[in-house]
Formats: sequence, C-alpha cells, structure tokens
Amino acid sequence: MRLLIALILILCTSPLTFAATGKTITYSVGGASYEGYLTSPAPQAPLVILIHDWDGLNDYEMQRADMLFKLGYNVFAADLFGAGIRPTSIDERKKLTGELYQNREKMRSLLLAAVNTARDNGVKSTKAVAAGYCFGGAAVLEMARSGADLQGFVSFHGGLTTPAGQDYSKVNGKILVLHGTADESVSMNDFSTLAQEMEKSHVPHEMITYSGAPHAFTVFGSERYREDADKKSWRRFTEFLEETVR
Repeated sequence: MRLLIALILILCTSPLTFAATGKTITYSVGGASYEGYLTSPAPQAPLVILIHDWDGLNDYEMQRADMLFKLGYNVFAADLFGAGIRPTSIDERKKLTGELYQNREKMRSLLLAAVNTARDNGVKSTKAVAAGYCFGGAAVLEMARSGADLQGFVSFHGGLTTPAGQDYSKVNGKILVLHGTADESVSMNDFSTLAQEMEKSHVPHEMITYSGAPHAFTVFGSERYREDADKKSWRRFTEFLEETVR
C-alpha cells in the first residue's frame, strides 16, 4: 500500500503531468498568422519569452511556461513557424529551421513580434528575458546579437555558432548558456569559441556545461533526458531570472 501511495504521488507531481493554465494568442507578422501561448499571473510581473525547439511550439514549451507562471512570471511562448505548423518529420523540421537560418531578418522580426505581442496582450512590465531550447536557444542568441532591449538571454542546449558577418557587439543584456558536455550536435569547440567571442565584445555572460548530458537533455520523457542536468540548469535559470528582472 505504501508503495502504491508513493507511486501515485510521483505521478501526480511529475513534470509529465500537464494541465494548461494559459491561453492561445493568435497574432500576425508580415501578413502571416502565428499562434503563441501566454500565461500571465499579473500585468506588472517580469516577462519571459520562450522559444521552441525545431518541432514547433507544443506541450513542452507550454509546460515550461506554466512552471514559470507558478513562479510569478508572465510568459509568452512564441511561434516561429506559423499557425498550425508543427512539423513531425526530420525533413520538415530541417526545412522550417533552415529557412529561418537563411533569413535572419525574418527570424529577428518574429522574435521582436513575440515581445510586442505579449505587451499588446496585457503584459506591462518593461523587464524581460528570452530563453530557448535547441533551435530556440540559437534563436535567442540571434535575438541578443540583434541588440534587442531585453535584460537577459538564455540558451538551453542551443546552437552556438555565430553566422558570418555577425558578432556580439550590440548585446544589451546578460547571456546565460546551459550546455551538455556530451552534446554531439553542438561541440565543446563551439562552446569555447562562443565564450571567446563574447569576452572579446565584453558581454556579461555565464556558461555552464553538465557532464554526461547530451543534446536536448531537458526534454521530459525523451531518451536524451537527464534529470540531474535538467534540475540543475532549471535552478540556475530561475536564479538568473531573480538576479536579472526581479
């Protein structure tokens, strides 16, 4: 009986148990429709912009948004692909992300639109941090390089390569990079090169790697998920938010 009760408690408190607390927001960018997800505990609470992985905005980002909502943050999980576009095949995902990697101005306009959409829907705070996962982490660094007026930028196991012709000279906020040392998609050479680039541009930054953590180590329920690295990176993220926008 004790074992059964313990199992029930684990299931009820597991991150895999998800009940949405926010709402879907439809918005327009460049004449196309997009669907984001907004959670808002209070208009004056600091804002977190969340950017999805290459499979599009889904329950994972919505769950993370709800976790931040419970900590008292306004969160807008943005959509960079378009309303109803949630790719399931590798080829589809490569195509959609590739188009944005090739059109950095469009990527930047979508990222800026996310901030504006949150504020158009009741978020009053001028304090904001952007955070993203995998592809979203790369997008957040693009946002930082654009000179976006945010207090912080956070990449979870994101792409770290700087495109030709870009640098970090326009960054306005602090950067936090949370990376897996065992990541075979984004190398430790990429990690160290980024550190040198940011140091050269005098960007306030912090970069952490987690031993044994592969690419996408925070994704609940996947074979790549590493609980220790996930919990440690989430704790550092929430501390960073406290330090940056509270």
